[in-house]
Amino acid sequence: MPSDINAVPLQRQAGTVQLRLNSPARSLRRCAATLFGACLTDSMQENRVSRWYFGGVSSSAAACVTHPLDLIKVHLQTQQEVRMRMIGMTLNVVRREGFLALYSGLTASLCRQMTYSLSRFAIYETVRDKMKRKNKGPMPFHQKVLLGAFGGFTGGFIGTPTDLVNVRMQNDVKMAAEFRRNYAHVFDGLLRVCKEEGLRKLFSGASMASSRGALVSVGQLACYDQSKELVLATGYLTDNILTHFLASVFAGGSATILCQPLDVVKTRLMNSEVQYGSVSHCLTETAKLGPNAFYKGLVPAAIRLIPHTVLTFIFLEQLKQHFGTLSLVDYRLTAVPEDIHRGCS
Repeated sequence: MPSDINAVPLQRQAGTVQLRLNSPARSLRRCAATLFGACLTDSMQENRVSRWYFGGVSSSAAACVTHPLDLIKVHLQTQQEVRMRMIGMTLNVVRREGFLALYSGLTASLCRQMTYSLSRFAIYETVRDKMKRKNKGPMPFHQKVLLGAFGGFTGGFIGTPTDLVNVRMQNDVKMAAEFRRNYAHVFDGLLRVCKEEGLRKLFSGASMASSRGALVSVGQLACYDQSKELVLATGYLTDNILTHFLASVFAGGSATILCQPLDVVKTRLMNSEVQYGSVSHCLTETAKLGPNAFYKGLVPAAIRLIPHTVLTFIFLEQLKQHFGTLSLVDYRLTAVPEDIHRGCS
């Protein structure tokens, strides 16, 4: 027996031997067939777990697609009065600055995903997988909520500086030329904020960003896992791209509703220089515009966040399936010679 394969018989049925293989080999199908003279059924699936950085990579890929929607959402949220709707704002940006203006701040958005999203996904998935192995089953939903909130709060704080530069770069497009900050890229923005406004300004709105991150992660991570488990439990669907799509649509909708009020306040805090003295001041001034002010830009936020969530989890599942860490799995072998049964008894 090759040294890289450890086979343990688990169960024998008529014409079938169920084995547990723990192997880093590239082709477990070939190795098992060589060892046991058997043919593996087509239903055999490898169980892979995500690597800690997959969340940041998949979120960055999704951000490349949904960035224009994020930019329009920021423009709508920073209006002092409702003057334009989503389509009107989009047309205004393209007419004034050109199509590429819809991708203003893309470098900051990607840097944000590689700090904020990478941190929250790494915390959530690492702890979840360890708990799953320890408990030999999925975590209860309330534990997923708590873990998602912790991961999102931590990631939100870590990603605050890049989030601030991202909001400013996106908002530059609609400002008069003499008032624009004109950051060349995300690192130029970070350095200039430190130099011109102080290091503390980089964490302006950190409390709101962290709170929003906690709510988004509850909506996205915890709700995605739970909805995926519920869909699979019906028995009508398997762990495929359709299941991932349905679960991520629900997760994206949940995240949008949970985080929109905090998202509005966070955007206003980050885009201001001296307008708001504190979070409470920002809340008070926003409330003066009416209750609907906290849900300003809800439609573009949903149009942006739901596709972003769907793409993130589809990319994540594909990365996990093709490049994830191979874990201990069960394989079902269809045995041809009868003496294999006796050998495994």
